[in-house]
Amino acid sequence: MAVPARRVSKARRDKRRSNVWKMSAPQIEKCPKCGEYKRAHRLCAACGYYNGRQVVVVDED
Repeated sequence: MAVPARRVSKARRDKRRSNVWKMSAPQIEKCPKCGEYKRAHRLCAACGYYNGRQVVVVDED
């Protein structure tokens, strides 16, 4: 059963929840084909390559 709200102070409650709200930055790496930065394990938006092969044909404007 839950503890009554007045028994747990706001500071104690917030300390318990503090690590839930941390955001981590996405992993960024350079594309081995074109050198643009991209997120890890995702298709390169600049050249359309993933894992050493071309997956999408990208129009160069």
